[in-house]
Amino acid sequence: MTKTTTSKAGNKPVLLAINPENPQQRLMNRVSEVLEEGGLIAYPTDTFYGIGCDLLNKKGIQQIYKLKNRPLKKPFSFVCDDLKEISRYAIVSNYAYKTMKRLLPGPYTFILEGTRLVPKIMLTKRKTVGIRVPDNPTALGIVRTFGRPIISTSAGYDDPYEIKEAYGPYLDVVIDGGRLYQDASSVVSLINDKPEIIREGKGDIATFL
Repeated sequence: MTKTTTSKAGNKPVLLAINPENPQQRLMNRVSEVLEEGGLIAYPTDTFYGIGCDLLNKKGIQQIYKLKNRPLKKPFSFVCDDLKEISRYAIVSNYAYKTMKRLLPGPYTFILEGTRLVPKIMLTKRKTVGIRVPDNPTALGIVRTFGRPIISTSAGYDDPYEIKEAYGPYLDVVIDGGRLYQDASSVVSLINDKPEIIREGKGDIATFL
């Protein structure tokens, strides 16, 4: 695979058909290599198709901001594969740990205070981050294989072929996990152990009311 530092216009993304229930490890390895080389990917989650890159790839993150036409003051969330990894990138209290252990993997984005490992471009003014552990074997398999979190922002399309058509020149890999009907995650702040519903989505928020 050609080594690149960031996705470049003119390239065509590889479309990978990955088993949604039991992702092939060789394909997880291939996606991991693309991320390691600075590439951008589109991948399925439990709420939508996401566009992402390595959390530590500043150029890739800036490229995604441009693709999404999103202001820099609104950082993206990112995907971790388990609570242990979350604790590396966010400050997790006992309350937050118990809450997330009960609800993750699942369709939630939790707002927590970020640690020094999180790039400044991914922090809000309050130094907080949005973290996901989606209930999707492909998304979790990518992060687990790669060994670091990846950016998570909606691609805005339900079908991988539509994503390839819309963003093709800028993506290195589009993962075909079938058609996914977009349903945003519930966003819950756990700052200071005071749960606050930022957005009601697919995740049941009854436990916080």
